[in-house]
Amino acid sequence: MSPVLVTGSAGFIGNHVALALLREGVPVVGLDNLTPYYDVALKQARLDRLRSFPGFTEARIDLADRAAVAALFGTHRFTRVVHLAAQAGVRYSLDHPAAYVDSNLVGFANILEGCRAGAVGHLVYASTSSAYGASTAMPFSPHGGADHPMTLYAATKRANELMAHSYSHLFHIPVTGLRLFTVYGPWGRPDMALYKFAQAIMEGRPIEVYGEGRMRRDFTYIDDVVSAILALLDRTPTVDTAWDAAKPDPASSGVAPYRLYNVGSDRPVDLMRYVRLLEEKLGMTADIRLLPIQPGDVPATWADIDDLARDIGYAPATSVEEGVGRFVEWFRAYHAAQQPV
Repeated sequence: MSPVLVTGSAGFIGNHVALALLREGVPVVGLDNLTPYYDVALKQARLDRLRSFPGFTEARIDLADRAAVAALFGTHRFTRVVHLAAQAGVRYSLDHPAAYVDSNLVGFANILEGCRAGAVGHLVYASTSSAYGASTAMPFSPHGGADHPMTLYAATKRANELMAHSYSHLFHIPVTGLRLFTVYGPWGRPDMALYKFAQAIMEGRPIEVYGEGRMRRDFTYIDDVVSAILALLDRTPTVDTAWDAAKPDPASSGVAPYRLYNVGSDRPVDLMRYVRLLEEKLGMTADIRLLPIQPGDVPATWADIDDLARDIGYAPATSVEEGVGRFVEWFRAYHAAQQPV
C-alpha cells in the first residue's frame, strides 16, 4: 500500500489524522519541521504517538525547502496527500508576515509541484473559515463569496484555494479544500482560546476574553474533523458537469476536479458559554478580563455543512459540553505528566 503523506504531523490536526490512518493500517509519511511557534515539547509528544507504529516514517522537512519537498515526493511516489501544515494563527500574522509567505504560499506551491510531478491521485488540504473575512452572510456557505479576508493568514489560505484550482485544471490533479471552523480538543494548540484559558485558570491568572465576550464561534471537535477528512480522502472529486460558467460556483469547477467544503459543527456557541463550560469542567472560577475585539477577528462564525452531509453523510457527533470535558481530561493528564518527579 502506498503511504499517505500527512504534512503537519506534529501539529494538532495533522497528528490526529496521521494517527487515525495508522490505526487503520495505512502507512503514513509525516512531514513537519517542528517550528517553535509554540512549545516544541508538545509537538514531540504528539509525534511519540506515531513513532510506535511500524508504518510511520518521519520527514523533518521545511515546506519552503523546494528541493527537499521535491525529493520527498520523488522517493515515495504518493498517491494521496493530506496537507495540513501551515503557519497558523490570526493575530501572529499581524507581526510575522514573512512566516505566512514562506509556509502558506511558498510551501503550498512546493506541495502542488510535488503533486504535479508525482501524479498524485488526490490532494486534500486545509483552508480556514477565516477566508470568509468581512462577510456577515451566515451561515457561511462555500457557494458564496470569500473575497474580503481580514488578515494575511486568511489571505494566504484563500490564495491556496485559488492555487489549488489552477493546478487542478492545468495538471488534472483532484483537489479537495477544507474550510475548517475553530477546531478544538485533546492535544490542541496552546495559542488557541481553550488551551490558553485552561492554563491561565489553572495557574490563577486572569483570562482575556476579546469582543467583550459577545463573540460566537462554530467550535468543531477534533474527532468530527478527522472523520470528515478521512471520508473525503476516499472520495476523489471530479469535474462538475452541472457547473455554470456564467454563474460560477466557487465550491466546485467545470474545468477541474475540484471541491471546497466547510468543516464545522453548524452549532455556533457564545464565547462566554464556552468559558463557563471550561470553568465547570475544571471545577474552578476564571478571573475574566473583557477586552475589545482585536484587529483581524470577526464577531461570529457559523458553518453551512449541507454539502458534507450530502456527500459523505457528515453529522458532527460531539457536543461542546462533551468536547470541552474531553479536552480538560487530556489537559490535566498531559500537564501532570510534564511535572518533574
